[in-house]
Amino acid sequence: MKINLTALFAGLLFGLGLGFSQMIDRDRVLGFLDVTGVWDPTLLFVLGGAIAVTVIAFRFVLRRPYPILTDKFYLPTKKDIDLPLVVGSAIFGVGWGIAGYCPGPGITALVLGIWNPVLFIVALIAGSLTYKWYSTRPSHKPSSTPPELPQSQ
Repeated sequence: MKINLTALFAGLLFGLGLGFSQMIDRDRVLGFLDVTGVWDPTLLFVLGGAIAVTVIAFRFVLRRPYPILTDKFYLPTKKDIDLPLVVGSAIFGVGWGIAGYCPGPGITALVLGIWNPVLFIVALIAGSLTYKWYSTRPSHKPSSTPPELPQSQ
């Protein structure tokens, strides 16, 4: 119960931060991503603030033997750059550039009462389900014996 309440509080705080920093304003985000046009650099302050908090906080947090509400840290272990990582990153970036949302701000922007974030979330769910289907389908490996050819008459 403590973990769920903490997650809820963290999610609400994150959503408020996204709204306050205007990360849920797709026009501002698209202006930030438009580095060859009319570039809006204001989100650099959001990025800089996030990096500063992370660099400082992680030094203290990761010195602890374990987190406060669980028994171990869950940190990424994969270090290699492979094709699924590159393709997934490209899809994420293209989607962000087209929609002006990434998942956190997209979910938070649902409170705005406009259709853009709703369409984004529908596309996000469809993409996630497509990936789940694609990654769990049985692979079609060729068998060790060639198939029998039909006899011609």
